[in-house]
Amino acid sequence: MRKFYLATLLVLGCPLFTNAQNDPAAKKVIEAFGNKVKAAKGITAVFTLNSFTSKGRSAGTKQLTLSMRGDRYLLKQGKTEIICDGKNVYNFDGAKTITKSSVEESSQTLSPQKLLAGSYEKDFSYKLVSSTGNLNEIEMKPLDNRKNFQKVNLYFDKAKSTLVKARILDKSNNVTELKVSNINLSAVLADQLFVFNKARYPKDVEILD
Repeated sequence: MRKFYLATLLVLGCPLFTNAQNDPAAKKVIEAFGNKVKAAKGITAVFTLNSFTSKGRSAGTKQLTLSMRGDRYLLKQGKTEIICDGKNVYNFDGAKTITKSSVEESSQTLSPQKLLAGSYEKDFSYKLVSSTGNLNEIEMKPLDNRKNFQKVNLYFDKAKSTLVKARILDKSNNVTELKVSNINLSAVLADQLFVFNKARYPKDVEILD
């Protein structure tokens, strides 16, 4: 999990921001989705993550599940998982190590949870690049130009105003695609789901912070 979370989608570096004006048409699409997210009592979704090299060769496929309510979430892939209780993020590598960090320390990462959060204005400039067929495609570029990806393209279902796919192009021209399926904006999620409990992990697990 740490590999996909940091290596595939990670953005590190000191902030160096640029000013940009966002496309009103794109903002309308994003706000329609963001309003649904804000109104949701709980959200669950399944992500299929496909990675490709700069030459277009497949670099692997993974499936992730997300449960989210407000600023708290549980992200799982196989035995690995990330839990955020709103203050701290706990990253379990699926074996014997849990890395703990504050939400602020983790704010530089671009995770599936962030893509589904529906709030992009602080981190990106964006524009509507296509509205053909059933999808609206929005191209987003990071305001921090030291981040290690060039752009993110988001695809929204026109009728449902939900995110169905994201395509991330890094600075080495490698591509990561996340397809969203089984999204439920009315999920009932227990508080306990977002509470870190060391007893759930191997007895010899090491916590690094």
